[in-house]
Amino acid sequence: MRLPHLLALLLCIATAPAAEPLWYAQPAAQWTDALPVGNGRLGAMVFGGTTEERIQFNEDTLWKGHPHDYVRADAHAYLEPIRQHLAQGDVEAAQQLARAHFLGDPVRQKPYQPFGDLKFRFPGAATGPVADYRRELDLDAATARVTYRVGDVTFRREVFASYPANVIVIRLTASQPGRLTFSVAMTSPHADSTTRVVDPATLALAGQVEAGGLRFESRLLARATGGKVAATTAGLEVTAADEVTLLLVAATGFRNFQDITADPAARCAETLARAAAQTDDALVAAHLADHRRLFRRVSLHLAPTGTDTGAPLPTDRRVARLKRGGLAADPGLAALYFDYGRYLLIASSRPGSQPANLQGVWNELLTPPWEGKWTTNINVEMNYWPAEVTNLSECHLPLFDLIDDLVISGGRTARRQYDAPGWVVHHNTDLWRGTAPLNNVDGVWPTGAAWLCHHLWEHFLFTGDRAFLAQRAYPAMKGAAEFFLHTLVKDARTGWLVTSPSFSPEQGTLTVGPTMDIQLIRALFVHTREAAKLLAVDADFAAQLVRTEAQLPPPLIGRRGQLQEWLEDIDQPYNAHRHLSPLWALFPGADITPADPKVFTAAKRLLDWRGDGSTGWSYAWRIPAWARVGDGEFAFRQLAEMLARKTLPNLFDLCGPFQIDGNFGGAAGIAEMLLQSHTRTEPGDVAGVPQLDFLPALPKAWPEGSVTGLRARGGFEVDLAWKAGVLTHAEIRGTSGAACRVRCAGHSRDVQLANTGTLRLGPDLAPTD
Repeated sequence: MRLPHLLALLLCIATAPAAEPLWYAQPAAQWTDALPVGNGRLGAMVFGGTTEERIQFNEDTLWKGHPHDYVRADAHAYLEPIRQHLAQGDVEAAQQLARAHFLGDPVRQKPYQPFGDLKFRFPGAATGPVADYRRELDLDAATARVTYRVGDVTFRREVFASYPANVIVIRLTASQPGRLTFSVAMTSPHADSTTRVVDPATLALAGQVEAGGLRFESRLLARATGGKVAATTAGLEVTAADEVTLLLVAATGFRNFQDITADPAARCAETLARAAAQTDDALVAAHLADHRRLFRRVSLHLAPTGTDTGAPLPTDRRVARLKRGGLAADPGLAALYFDYGRYLLIASSRPGSQPANLQGVWNELLTPPWEGKWTTNINVEMNYWPAEVTNLSECHLPLFDLIDDLVISGGRTARRQYDAPGWVVHHNTDLWRGTAPLNNVDGVWPTGAAWLCHHLWEHFLFTGDRAFLAQRAYPAMKGAAEFFLHTLVKDARTGWLVTSPSFSPEQGTLTVGPTMDIQLIRALFVHTREAAKLLAVDADFAAQLVRTEAQLPPPLIGRRGQLQEWLEDIDQPYNAHRHLSPLWALFPGADITPADPKVFTAAKRLLDWRGDGSTGWSYAWRIPAWARVGDGEFAFRQLAEMLARKTLPNLFDLCGPFQIDGNFGGAAGIAEMLLQSHTRTEPGDVAGVPQLDFLPALPKAWPEGSVTGLRARGGFEVDLAWKAGVLTHAEIRGTSGAACRVRCAGHSRDVQLANTGTLRLGPDLAPTD
């Protein structure tokens, strides 16, 4: 069966509605117009040209550098002098010492690298004008398609990255037999690379990033129906074929962050042999089943508010129209952006892959912005905000693999730099799992591990997986807590225990005890002792956490009624800084809630001061923060501004240049506007049941809609529908007998799931079964 026919059949028999695609009426003019496909480990950007085509590809372990410990040899000797300078108020002296002796060696980390390009030439496309052109990314099928007509022949290309087969598949067809004639070269931006012929239908590209660094290889196999295929070092030549399938694999010598001795050629040969043993139909069927198993768990529909929905327009024109008219006229674009965020997470973070970095998995530059690494003072965490709430827990696992590695490398940094037990992460890491302070003095921020541990705890809250808690989460959480028990110092002025030295990301100067640090450490201590209680272990350690937590600074409210960012009341009113660092406990944390009206009001004041976002990810952080304070209109404003100001035609997010965190943060923010579950009936007590808030920040621009499959803490799955801004019905699914409190529009009800594990509720939250 031909690939297009199989796709059509599977699309027709599927039970879930297909998500809206991204589509365009012209090829991509530049990389940031191209369309992404990925399977977690491999990523590709499809341009969609007619006479020429470029497919740029990546593999997630291709980085510069080699196994390396970034800790400066004499760093520990300068820890106490830096602390003393800060205690005496001599910040500049502390910063000079930190720059000279406390930052990592080297001070910058290594960049994520592009792998290569497939460059096609189609001489047949030049025989006449191109008509009926369409380029699209089918989110439901995780497939990029290009179709166009030249004369009486319709050409079609489809590209997908298969997770089951670990291969990128490019399928080319024509409406008439014998009309596919083209060449494809495989090139690399790395100088130390060569191309060789493996067999008459297979090409290999091999090289090394730098001396002593990673070796890499990719292979491209062509199999044709009709016509012929010939391989030379210049590329593959296909002549007069009916159909052609290309299989692309890629690998490096990376085994783990301490071992790069694997054989990329052997890896490619093995992977390609397994993929080539499958028929086209089998590859497609396995790919669709795998992707849809994840993607179709959640669907969002936002009904149009007028006759002009924007849906018939190409995606780039819909984005451009936002700059003139606003998102309220096209709510479907918000739903598309939500679906795209989920798609990108599936495509860039799968079990066994590296976690999504600043680029996701897509990068064409040898020197990507901020090295394309993992920044732990917001960006990598934001990448994973949608993982649990949008029902993609499996996609969270690569972040936990990263944490496992950082426990090792961060343990070395804790010992060598702080003479402390446990483990520490500062504000960046890379493939080599660097954990020392980097970049500049703003890198002297020691609470990255605490934030990463929040994701471990969140995964447990959403899944209830006690084996995960006992075997993976709790040991890492305990180690991170041990580091702070050893390194917190008493502030001479207040007597509180604080971090020193530290920084409030990414503004101000070197300091002690910034609010974000205290919020992160308090949450870490609370979650760790809750975990110990659940697991019935380490009672004495848990008691030590309680005693130490009591000595942390409380939330501080400044003279203007704002939640303070630092121990001193020095906040500048209406400082619209991109970071919401001192509001971490509002979101993604859960300590600032209306249960403490005074602190909650102060947090709202500071949030108001921060104003609109600036970078894409800063808009994205504001969406769920405003949702947490129940202001759907301002949350919607941030989403609309992000789409209008910081979104590329292919819906990639901008932080100045492309940076993917805003895509993920925006998707999570939309979910947070529709469903919240961060509070319990007994705050700070594992005995409390989850409270599920339906439509807590629904904006007027979305008067009618529905969402299915969102996840809530406590292991619940939730469907919601609303009309005229009012809930019409809800369904909760989970473990039989599970209890929760549901709230919506002033109604509140304690409920328990029936024996079927399902509960249906009406507008007043009364059961309708």
